[in-house]
Amino acid sequence: MSVLDTLKSLSSAEEFFTTLKVDYQPEVLQVLRLHILRRMGQYLVSADFEGKSEEEVFSAAQAMLAQAYEDFIKSNPMAERVFKVLKEHDPSRAAASGPKPAFVPLTTLTTGS
Repeated sequence: MSVLDTLKSLSSAEEFFTTLKVDYQPEVLQVLRLHILRRMGQYLVSADFEGKSEEEVFSAAQAMLAQAYEDFIKSNPMAERVFKVLKEHDPSRAAASGPKPAFVPLTTLTTGS
């Protein structure tokens, strides 16, 4: 089984760290597991493994997981914003252009009697 196929078969953050032989602190991983794996996934998607040996793919994946882990050790989920919901509510991001939803005051509503 290739390295990438092995990674696809893993089901927990701990399995990724064990398989790729990356050290971690369990208390950190318990809190940041989804963020770290999401960031690693972003790194993997941007990588080109075409023509690479299994050893090179393993080393690259190992480095990507270690980097993703470090990203959140040095920062935090709100600063890194790897999930869509956090990106959409980024106060430093410019407001989306386009029409705003209409506001209808409750005092203007009537019953249909």
